Amino acid sequence: MVPPVQTSIPITGIGALSRLQILNLSSNSLMFSIPAQLGDLDSLVDLDLSSNSLSGLIPEDLSGLRNLQRMVLGNNGLTGLLPVNLFRSPSLLQVIVLRNNSFTGELPEVIWSISGLNLLDISHNNFTTELPNFASYDNATAAVLDISGNKFYGSLTTVLRRFSSMNLSENYFEGSVPDFVLGNTSLGTNCLQNVSNQRTLTDCVSFYGERGLSFDNFGPPAPESGKSNSNRNRIILAAVLGGAGFIMLLTLFLLLVLRVRTRRRVSHRGIDVGPVCAETTPPSPGLAINFSSLGDLFTYQQLLQATGDFTEANLIKHGHSGDLFKGILESGLPVVIKRVDLQSIKKEVYLSELDFFNRFTHTRLVPLLGHCLEKENEKFLVYKYMLNGDLLSSLYRKINSETDGLQSLDWITRLKIAIGAAEGLSYLHHECTPPIVHRDVRASSILLDDKFEVRLGSLSEVCLQEDDGRQNGITRLLQLPRSSSEQGSSDSSTALCAYDVFCFGTVLLGLVTGKLDMNASSETEMKEWLEQTLPYISIYDKELVTKILDPSLLVDEDLLEEVWAMAIVARSCLNLKPSRRPLMRYILKALENPLRVVREDHSSSARLRTTSSRGSWNTALFGSWRRSSSDIAVSTTRAEGGADHTSSHRHHSKEIFIFPEPPPQETERLPS
Repeated sequence: MVPPVQTSIPITGIGALSRLQILNLSSNSLMFSIPAQLGDLDSLVDLDLSSNSLSGLIPEDLSGLRNLQRMVLGNNGLTGLLPVNLFRSPSLLQVIVLRNNSFTGELPEVIWSISGLNLLDISHNNFTTELPNFASYDNATAAVLDISGNKFYGSLTTVLRRFSSMNLSENYFEGSVPDFVLGNTSLGTNCLQNVSNQRTLTDCVSFYGERGLSFDNFGPPAPESGKSNSNRNRIILAAVLGGAGFIMLLTLFLLLVLRVRTRRRVSHRGIDVGPVCAETTPPSPGLAINFSSLGDLFTYQQLLQATGDFTEANLIKHGHSGDLFKGILESGLPVVIKRVDLQSIKKEVYLSELDFFNRFTHTRLVPLLGHCLEKENEKFLVYKYMLNGDLLSSLYRKINSETDGLQSLDWITRLKIAIGAAEGLSYLHHECTPPIVHRDVRASSILLDDKFEVRLGSLSEVCLQEDDGRQNGITRLLQLPRSSSEQGSSDSSTALCAYDVFCFGTVLLGLVTGKLDMNASSETEMKEWLEQTLPYISIYDKELVTKILDPSLLVDEDLLEEVWAMAIVARSCLNLKPSRRPLMRYILKALENPLRVVREDHSSSARLRTTSSRGSWNTALFGSWRRSSSDIAVSTTRAEGGADHTSSHRHHSKEIFIFPEPPPQETERLPS
């Protein structure tokens, strides 16, 4: 089906309708900015411009809509600050929906004082401010609030009293949770005290530090005691209990090590790839999926119409967990529909994916728009359509249909994509409780929207890092928080997330070399590619990387340093031993600061300084290089005719890299 022609809002005709009360132009592929003339429609009660491709700022002239009760502008590309005078008090507004745009700055305080407001949804923007500390309003209605996916910070204040249902997740709120917030409220991925699934201490300290603020470190410091005898007794008691506790922990640790070693999996090449991956975790019979939170409920007839009866012309690919079709909904919204045939695919596959979307949400995950479960042997999942497809198909594109020439993505876009993918994986590994392993990290699972923003796909086979039966024994006994940074990289299950890290390393290497299709090649071809490529990546010689650089990339000296940095990060991810690979949060920091990776002083004295800081992402990244080069590659004698690559002080021998097998799985993979 051909998508509707994109155009701007037809203000010439609409502007003459002075008595117009309802204007619904949603899902019409409208482009460009919102015309200021809409502010002249002073009789307008309902304005819905959602799910288009509108861009630019909201015109301040919309403040002239004094009778407006519903303002719905969600799912567009609107940017910038909200006009200070856009909202008035008193106001008749009951519904304000601005979700999924790119608004920045502070939210006008007057919004919080609109007494008749019963829905405020500004989720997934870039608003950054503290909540005002208004008193509750006796005449305010019980309202719904969604400010998730922004950068709100500070304490949870009394302005929230009026809301009966709230989603405050994916912000940076700190402090304790007041009683009036408890109940029907989502608080995940913040910096709050005594709440599960919060951001790491490093993330919170960094966010507040960038704004010149101090973070409360998840709680106030312990009060000082005025009695020295009491302190002395406490010290003695702590020493006794600490000694006994240490002995108990040491015993448990030894038992745990023995247990893990008996469960570790060795590939047929004799390579230790870490603990066996937990199975994907379908909902247990007693766990009900909240389908109301999984988007719209589509009928089978709607999906038939959207895909032209699932014709071959609309088939995107045959995935291992279902066939993917492009469709156009009746509203004109393009979507991707996955058809799951239960006669050839286990029921648990789609249930696991639904359960995942039911429990986890993030801007770097492909949005699930809805589902259709009415047919007995076929189930359907509906996703947001990604205009630029996946990374594998977007790296090189035809310039036009008349020539065979290809245009490749520039370096800035490639680095942006790498950072976006790292953000998604870092969320799964470090912000989900328990941590989630993606298990299918490859170029075809990295989806790209119209702005080349990353959305991770292939979520049909994600699994928990550990299931309850293999939970860390010490964690289970002491009930330590699963998100605690104390677990570190030596956790017995790290190798599971480390498999994602290895696969991500191949993606990074593909972005540098232009060879993103190696994951689809045979094992022998992959091995040969790594043997030929890795010797050209050195932390001591930038020029070596130019020998493996994608010929289509045009980079100056500064950008070459970023390319070099990404290559170094990739090689660190490709360490032979899972425990020596950097954590994804360190990889993300390195990609966000590529010049720091290559401009670090690697002299002996600098190494001593950096290795003394165990929490340094730079130290974590280079740790594998400093411990032993044999952990990354097994040196062999050079083959006949092999080139000898040297820098001024280093000799780089040819190396053979052996890569691990993926963790075992019963479900098949969805390539995109």
